[in-house]
Amino acid sequence: MTMFKSMAFAGTVAALSSLSFAWSINGTVSTKAGQPLEGVKISSFNYANVETTSAADGKFSLVYDEVGLQVVQSVKASVQFNYNVITISGIKAQTLTVSVMDALGKVAFSKTQHNVNGSVSLDLNKTTAKGAKFLRINADGNRGTYQLGKTVTLLKEGDPLPTIMFAKEGYNNFSYTMKSFTEENVQITMEKASSNPTSSSQIAASSSSAKPESSSTVASSSSKADDVIINCAGKTYQSGDHKMSVNVDGKNRTFIMHVPSAYKGDKPVPLVVDYHPVMGSGQGQLNGTTYKAQTDPEGVISLYPDGTKSADSRKMGPGWNVGPCCSDDDDVKFSREMIKAVEEKVCIDKKRVYATGFSMGGGMSNHVACFMSDVYAAVAPAGMDLNKTNSAQCNPDRPISIIMFRGTNDNVCRYQGGDSGFNDGLNFLGAEGNFQFWAQKNGCTGSPSKNSNGCNEYSNCKDGTKVVLCTKQGGGHEQGDGKIGWPFLKSFTLP
Repeated sequence: MTMFKSMAFAGTVAALSSLSFAWSINGTVSTKAGQPLEGVKISSFNYANVETTSAADGKFSLVYDEVGLQVVQSVKASVQFNYNVITISGIKAQTLTVSVMDALGKVAFSKTQHNVNGSVSLDLNKTTAKGAKFLRINADGNRGTYQLGKTVTLLKEGDPLPTIMFAKEGYNNFSYTMKSFTEENVQITMEKASSNPTSSSQIAASSSSAKPESSSTVASSSSKADDVIINCAGKTYQSGDHKMSVNVDGKNRTFIMHVPSAYKGDKPVPLVVDYHPVMGSGQGQLNGTTYKAQTDPEGVISLYPDGTKSADSRKMGPGWNVGPCCSDDDDVKFSREMIKAVEEKVCIDKKRVYATGFSMGGGMSNHVACFMSDVYAAVAPAGMDLNKTNSAQCNPDRPISIIMFRGTNDNVCRYQGGDSGFNDGLNFLGAEGNFQFWAQKNGCTGSPSKNSNGCNEYSNCKDGTKVVLCTKQGGGHEQGDGKIGWPFLKSFTLP
């Protein structure tokens, strides 16, 4: 049984103090044959500025330590864990809500009581809270989130379990979601890319046989009329990651504009907007995306916007307003304003603006294909499909090309679709359903065939558009493959 201080509740007198929030993971990366892998890039897509590289013996270690969470500590309210019984004592609140969540933040059980003065007990054996990982206490609007396990930890509100990305040239990218905030001796196995039809090595081979995209080729994709309209004078910009913002409906919306060193400001370049997962950030997506490595050498500008939280505490965030979840803000309007602001600063070819994203960012990429086909030339969502609410409202202004990346063993957005399981109102079309939906919207005829990357493709669609589904057999919830996605995206321009 463990006892510790909780968040202070309304009506108490207290002093402010700082808590430290941290997580760590170490282990070894090896091949399927058991050989250690050196030089694997390891980062977290939902925590910024955390990365390392595996050593010659395949070993790695990641540590995240953030200090500065302001917590009110006051009454000797405590949370006690005795087997499956949770007792919260020392509480005085008009409204008390106790919720139990699993590792992904899904609310498995929630109970609300009024006029509480004393203690409250909750027996998990008598609830549906299977696989309980977190306990959230909300007393008159003051919230504290705790991790359940061998140790009991007060968590910073809204922090998810870290997802670690492993990437190395010639190997399939691998993602691993931590089961607790401290893990040791984790064994990661990476497969050679040639073992998967949608692997990076195969796309590299197929790309080498395709027509090379030289700088002159990229420039020529804009018509002469466009070159006259787009005036690049004064639009040089220092390379690096620039934090920017726009005001949308009275709210300051933030994003990162990434300017690669290859950008010179002497000709219009493409723009890629890359949307982050739920509970993520623009910085996290910038660290985890597989597209930047492909677009940087071509001088392409990329944007990494920040989502917002919903006022409904049952919904995870920050996220995107993709139907009934997970933000209250107009993210389509935000995207339009963000792109306009960037076009004033750097020289963008307005006919070559693209969207991609992972997880809920993939959902947002699908979403903007519905509602921003006048801005985006093509989109490349990964790890999420349209939901039924979106599809019912989806009416693009024109056919729009789309390439989707999905894993058959995705445990967050299931390949077969259906209810999300997160009490957020999302009910997905599924990978195949999403594929067929866009084929119908784009007026595709005939049957899909395998393309050179091993992906299913509808190529006979209106206005020369294509609809592609890249399925990774045994794949999980992971970023799309930029080595496949970027050549696809840049082959399309707005009509």
